[in-house]
Amino acid sequence: MSDTQIGLPIDQSKELAGKLNQLLADYHLFYINARGFHWNIKGEKFFELHVKFEELYNDLQLKIDEVAERILTLGFTPMHSYKDFLDNSSIPAANNISDGRKAVQSILDSFKTVIKVQRELLDLSGQVDDEGTNALMSDYIREQEKLVWMYSSFMG
Repeated sequence: MSDTQIGLPIDQSKELAGKLNQLLADYHLFYINARGFHWNIKGEKFFELHVKFEELYNDLQLKIDEVAERILTLGFTPMHSYKDFLDNSSIPAANNISDGRKAVQSILDSFKTVIKVQRELLDLSGQVDDEGTNALMSDYIREQEKLVWMYSSFMG
């Protein structure tokens, strides 16, 4: 059998699943960081940022599930241990950040990382006519580019 159950070539699907697992690891560290920012934020912009960070981590939680389900749809296994996430993420763990500007800069850096991976996935999925992954990545990129603009505006 040279195709997956959804009619995509197995070798390219395996490559896509690997890159999706990279994104899954990045999203988990991004989520954990955003959750920590939400809990630990202090200062003048507390009320504004506390709410924005909660919106962000709730959105990331949904994306984590969608990415894992896409890996399963392709016929592969999503990584699911914190060790795997730590070992495979390009996003560093943020510790004890309570300053709003530092938290927002970390968020901007994380968006830059995940958008880059998503663009790579968009290219790979386009090469094999994987519309499911392609549509997911297109939606994510569009949403996140707007968030980058908004968080960047906060930074001035």
